[in-house]
Amino acid sequence: MDGGRPGLGALRGSRLLTSSPADAAALKVALSAEARANGFSTIGITDPDSITGARERLQTFLDAGAHGDMDWLANEPARRASPKVLWSDVRSVIMLGMNYGPDENPLALLEQKTRGNISVYARGDDYHDLIKKRLKIVARWLIAQAGGDVKVFVDTAAVMEKPLAHAAGLGWQGKHTNLVSRDYGSWLFLGAIFTTLDLPRDEADVNHCGSCQACLDICPTNAFPAPYRLDARKCISYLTIEHKGAIPRDYREAIGNRIYGCDDCLSVCPWNKFAQEGHEAKLAARDELRAPSLAELSRLDDPSFRALFTKSPVKRIGRDRFLRNVLIAIGNSGDTSLATEAQRLLGDENPLVRGAAVWALSRLLSPAEFAALANAADDTDETVQSEWAAALS
Repeated sequence: MDGGRPGLGALRGSRLLTSSPADAAALKVALSAEARANGFSTIGITDPDSITGARERLQTFLDAGAHGDMDWLANEPARRASPKVLWSDVRSVIMLGMNYGPDENPLALLEQKTRGNISVYARGDDYHDLIKKRLKIVARWLIAQAGGDVKVFVDTAAVMEKPLAHAAGLGWQGKHTNLVSRDYGSWLFLGAIFTTLDLPRDEADVNHCGSCQACLDICPTNAFPAPYRLDARKCISYLTIEHKGAIPRDYREAIGNRIYGCDDCLSVCPWNKFAQEGHEAKLAARDELRAPSLAELSRLDDPSFRALFTKSPVKRIGRDRFLRNVLIAIGNSGDTSLATEAQRLLGDENPLVRGAAVWALSRLLSPAEFAALANAADDTDETVQSEWAAALS
């Protein structure tokens, strides 16, 4: 059993589920109880062939280049679009969701310009580690009860979790392409258990978006060219997490104080009125990550960055890309007192950080002050020089 290396390390059991429909139904009820006992909020089962059309939609996305730097999405799309291509022995896909509903409105923090806004999912411990451990517990229970083989996946392998969750009845993919649940709104982490057991299926959920397009209208960068279509290259979550280089100038102002991810399209969904606050302690927001000071974040060196974000998904982008994001937020803050923090980072070792500092200063200093600083600049890195030139033009 392995969530990151499909096809390796499957758990195997010697017992076999009987062919009796009553036995299968009873097992499904017990499986649901076991999943909930391990912190999962919802569970459904679907056929591995249930996501018809997924490959075509994925290929259209890739052909448009909408995946940006996420080259891993383009690797073997056939495996991603079909569980049976990923693992030929799979007979049932068990989809599980864990609620991580916030205890406050994520949109409110956008008004606190000198504070950094970290996406709700990243304010606690890394969900990958937590959910994978829980999936393994449930999978072992299933083997002990009924035998068969299993593999678990949580957002780390070629599995299209959202279409499968839709097919398993956990919710539907909204116009923002994310899963929406009638019970949990936009706030579900997803995990999957593939099994060789033939388990009773659930019905796919129905799309309840109707004429609403609040998620499309609120997007700061217009990342949705059409309902149910995302251009990741414009998405703030992509730009602040997956994108490795300088953030394109066209999107910097729209980023505001979002320093890791963006929850706007999730937060505005009307179905969140039925959402519940998450109760998994390890996923709860840490106080120091709820509304961190941009000034304090700008002073992080690599050891202090790693210490602050221990067990957090934020740590995976590294200190330099994170400070790039912080400096964009500083530039958008309108607080001239933060110019001293940005000016200090003109001397940072990493050109990505230095370039972002140039942009921030161009927004905070008067034209005369910025021109004087530019005249004294002697950075030899071409990317940083291009930032100076663009800011002065």
